[in-house]
Amino acid sequence: MQKTAVTQQPINELIAKRWSPRAFDASKPVSHEQIIALLEAARWAPSCFGDEPWRFIVWDKNADAKSWQQAFDCLAPSNQTWVKNAPILMLVCADSLFGHNQKENRWGQYDTGAAAENLCLQASSMGLVAHQMGGFNTDAAREAFKIPAQITPMAMLTVGYEGDANDLPDEIKTRELAPRKRKPLGEHFFTGTWGKPVKA
Repeated sequence: MQKTAVTQQPINELIAKRWSPRAFDASKPVSHEQIIALLEAARWAPSCFGDEPWRFIVWDKNADAKSWQQAFDCLAPSNQTWVKNAPILMLVCADSLFGHNQKENRWGQYDTGAAAENLCLQASSMGLVAHQMGGFNTDAAREAFKIPAQITPMAMLTVGYEGDANDLPDEIKTRELAPRKRKPLGEHFFTGTWGKPVKA
């Protein structure tokens, strides 16, 4: 299903076509080589001091169903209803401290977001789809996977091949089929000073 962004000026096609489906094809696994390509895309994101504060835990349902199920169990029930068909789950985390001096890294979460978006764009370029989620139990994930205290779990992420939206529960299907939308550009983007909208 195509949901190309409607923009006021042309943007890169990869960015325009990226979106976050909930329908996954359970019959199509993601190969190890594909997973490594996704992680390489994340690895080459920019970061403050080149610190690379991102940490990713990857679960492949077809290679290690038990660990995948442990990760799945950390998700909010509303996400479990559609994630069940996704072959890959990831937990995206941010180190709260700089590696070179162990001082607070206030840009770590910002940089980790860049790495996650790199991964999502790489997925799109490979014919895969990715969907990031905030709906998961961070404490359960921290305990289940022995995540150190200085590491902050940020988001869960699914990757796979797009499935049929008609297989989703009705409420989720409605959201899946709805057009993509964004607020007007000038509402969040300013010129010269706070609150002065950019003219599109």
